[in-house]
Amino acid sequence: MTHKTPGSPTWDLSMRSHQLWTTMADNLQEQGLDPMVELGWKKTGSLLVGRTRAESDMLKVRAKQLSEAGLIAEYLSSSDLSKREPDLLVDKDTSAAFLPDDCQLDAHRTVAYIEKGNRNFASKGRYAEFYDDPVKCFIRSEDSNGGVEAVQTSKTTLYSKKAIIVAAGCWTGSLMKDLFRNWGMEFHVPVRPRKGHLLALQNFNSLQLNHGLMEAGYVDHPSISGLESSDHGRDLSVSMTATIDAAGNLLIGSSREFVGFNTDLDESVISHIWKRVGEYFPKLRSLSLSDLSESRKVRIGLRPYMPDGKPVIGPVPGLSNVYLAAGHEGGGLSMALGTAEMVVDVVLGRPGNVDSAPFVVDRGVE
Repeated sequence: MTHKTPGSPTWDLSMRSHQLWTTMADNLQEQGLDPMVELGWKKTGSLLVGRTRAESDMLKVRAKQLSEAGLIAEYLSSSDLSKREPDLLVDKDTSAAFLPDDCQLDAHRTVAYIEKGNRNFASKGRYAEFYDDPVKCFIRSEDSNGGVEAVQTSKTTLYSKKAIIVAAGCWTGSLMKDLFRNWGMEFHVPVRPRKGHLLALQNFNSLQLNHGLMEAGYVDHPSISGLESSDHGRDLSVSMTATIDAAGNLLIGSSREFVGFNTDLDESVISHIWKRVGEYFPKLRSLSLSDLSESRKVRIGLRPYMPDGKPVIGPVPGLSNVYLAAGHEGGGLSMALGTAEMVVDVVLGRPGNVDSAPFVVDRGVE
């Protein structure tokens, strides 16, 4: 939560999701299960680190805002920060906003846990999985309410009485466009793929890390100036993030760039990430990426980007029972439970814990 801004359009959704994730972790403990094992859940605390006087002033304001919004937050001066993170390069202008109760999740473990839980409903006919079975079209109902009665895939027809929810990440826009084209209509959701690289170093013991860290620039992810690229629409940005995951691996990043649906490894981006993290942790400067070839893995993915920074969550205009839930960019996992709850509330027409109005589909549709 340390890089979230109180009062922003996604703040309430982020806070509600934070509460739901915490409740899930508590429930696992009550069942005798370990949230660390099941979800990769770690109460690490988080630090948003600034290195200039301007960033220091911003972090003072942010710590105050987070505290007033109901979180335990404090501003750390350079001396306090160096005690908490000895390996972090700290000079007189370095400071941080600190959330001691902030937690982190492991995406792979969390998804595996949720899928396992869902399968408990399969025997009751309430859950089924279909892999490698692309959606081909919607089947419109014959009545006049503008509904969709089924989804036609390459192998089967899936009927739905209550709701069809399209949660296809950065593919949501192209999928909906194709589905509407089948009816001779146009429908455009401006969600775009924003590629990201994350470097994972397995069993890495050369760096002591006590919290989850990210630089202050992560909030707005400024583009790299003077980037050696002929693709001027790329807008590559790299901000320092560093965490230790549940398996003890060092995860460092992160990058964002617009290169369509390309998910190929780009070594130049990894070099930018390594250089950036080395500016914060001097111990890493003596190591080269070639020395780490056996222990490193690179995770590459596509974040679903929306131009106004807000996901689209709610009904599709003109279709009485079709809903979207997409466009969370880098906050998809952290906002997942709040989003799921919001979708259910909208479908069932009941008051929600979070106002869904800022996320209506109409605002992002052309």
